[in-house]
Amino acid sequence: IDTDQPLEPPSEFIIKVQDINDNPPQFVEGPYRASVPEMSQVGTSVTRVTATDADDPVYGNSAKLVYSILEGQPYFSIDPNTAIIKIALHGMDREMREEYLVVIQAKDMGGHMGGLSGTTTVTVTLTDVNDNPPKFSKSKQNFVIPEELGIGKPGGKVKANDRDIGENAKSTYNIIDGDEKDVFEITTDAQTQEGILRLKKPLNFETKKSYTLKVEAANIRFDPNSGVPFKDTATVKIAVEDSDEPPVFSKPTFVLQVDENAPINTVIGTVTARDPDVTGSLVRYFIDRHTDLERQFNINVDDGKITLAKPLDRETDMWHNITVTATEIRNHSQISRAIVAIRVLDINDNAPEFATEYEAFLCENGKPGQVIQTVSAVDKDDPIQGHYFEYRLLPEMLNNPNFTIKNNGDNSISVLAKHDTFRRQKQEMYFLPIIVTDNGNPPMSSTNTLTIRVCGCSREGIVQSCNVEAYVLPIGLSMGALIAILACIILLLVIVVLFVTLRRHKNKPLIIKDDEDVRENIIRYDDEGGGEEDTEAFDIATLQNPDGINGYLPRKDIKPDLQFMPRQSGGPNGVDVDEFINVRLHEADNDPTAPPYDSIQIYGYEGRGSIAGSLSSLETASSDSDQNYDYLREWGPRFRRLGELYSVGESDKET
Repeated sequence: IDTDQPLEPPSEFIIKVQDINDNPPQFVEGPYRASVPEMSQVGTSVTRVTATDADDPVYGNSAKLVYSILEGQPYFSIDPNTAIIKIALHGMDREMREEYLVVIQAKDMGGHMGGLSGTTTVTVTLTDVNDNPPKFSKSKQNFVIPEELGIGKPGGKVKANDRDIGENAKSTYNIIDGDEKDVFEITTDAQTQEGILRLKKPLNFETKKSYTLKVEAANIRFDPNSGVPFKDTATVKIAVEDSDEPPVFSKPTFVLQVDENAPINTVIGTVTARDPDVTGSLVRYFIDRHTDLERQFNINVDDGKITLAKPLDRETDMWHNITVTATEIRNHSQISRAIVAIRVLDINDNAPEFATEYEAFLCENGKPGQVIQTVSAVDKDDPIQGHYFEYRLLPEMLNNPNFTIKNNGDNSISVLAKHDTFRRQKQEMYFLPIIVTDNGNPPMSSTNTLTIRVCGCSREGIVQSCNVEAYVLPIGLSMGALIAILACIILLLVIVVLFVTLRRHKNKPLIIKDDEDVRENIIRYDDEGGGEEDTEAFDIATLQNPDGINGYLPRKDIKPDLQFMPRQSGGPNGVDVDEFINVRLHEADNDPTAPPYDSIQIYGYEGRGSIAGSLSSLETASSDSDQNYDYLREWGPRFRRLGELYSVGESDKET
């Protein structure tokens, strides 16, 4: 019977797939790049490579890998199990060969026959180490440097080559011998690694013609194992080339002295210069006139003596700075300059005078012996021992009953009053002449006048009024009232003057009634003209001569050919004046050479390009018989009358 029931319970089966060696090793991260310092020891690790195998590493040897080097021996080796690449050769030099290509093989099955393999490449680069010293291409080098080479300018270049690269190839240069006077210096060009020889002091062919220097080039970095940097030396011989040098002054600056007001041609001093060249050319001296615009000094072109050309005044200029040039005779382009400072020494040529214009005020109620004014003096001179002034009154003023002077001991004096009876009504102003003398050699003196005004003062001595008019004013009328009255009077006078001026400038009648005097008459007429019709009939611009726009109009003056013989000149000696004038008038009227000459002036212009052409018969090439004026009748009513006139003329000719 078919019951669809299982005959036995279900069973489970586990099927295990047996791995076989069907996948080769693969270097997933390849190809590789590695670097190692040159000259590394044997066995130094370079890098490690890794290969993978997809086979089962548990079952059999399908995934057991063994590494080997196919290319790259004898320089490198590889551990077959760890795949670490190492240095296999001693003394690998980067300067000989920098890069190596190593081929690595990975083989499964433990490297036995029948195993699968895969390969990769490893590019190994040797990095530089400082194992080479700098080396000069020549142990002896020669340079020629002109003696006029400026300080700091390059005079030559040296270079030591280094086979290393980068920082290991950088060197510094030094002068280690032969430059005892410190004339030269050498610097390193960071870009070219050259040693640049420069001047620290000027060269002089006449003093020293050659130098022998010992230059050293040393690496900046050095091998720690050796403890000293790599270096090399070279001998540099420098020959100084003679050049035509400008003259050299004995001093760059000369300081001279001269007394003020010294006579012209006084010798102030001498400047000297020489040609430093071996030939020794003669030198000529000149003053740069840009520094001596007033030409106050001269110089002898041969010996350099500076003399005075104009008197000097110390009070105007105490110092004069000029520039002197020295030039070779054989080569005028060789010029040198020196500054000459000339000090003007002071002499006592100015008299002392009051420090200011003093005006003293004296109180009427002052006491005898009161100080009216303190006076001091100044002197433009400047003596070495300083100023000392002596004050005294004029001899005729020694017995002055009003004032006296007292020396204060500080180059000033005090003016004192002798009594207390000063009154403005008696004398308003006093003049006191005072003589001031200095201590110069010879002494100079001047007379200065002190003005003393007598004033009214308060009890405290404060000046209130110095005008004598205040005592003659009417009682009860103050100064302010007088000023107000005076202002009113001036205002009235101004008003009167303006009124009179306006009356004189009244408008006068424009029409002069005197019919006999027509020189300034205004003529009136009532002719109105044609109105708008007259103004629009034609354009007035067409009647203007275009040649006259620029201000030129043709004019023809005809000068007579007759020459009037001049009459003998003579005065009317004993002749009637009226007859003399009539004779002169007759001669002038009959003189053909006297202007104005006959002149042809063009005053009108018909215009250009007229449709009707010229209406004038002047300057026409045809005769009247050739003209036909019938067309004038066709021009309209304005030309009708003109047409009739010309038609009548034609009919008269026919008859």
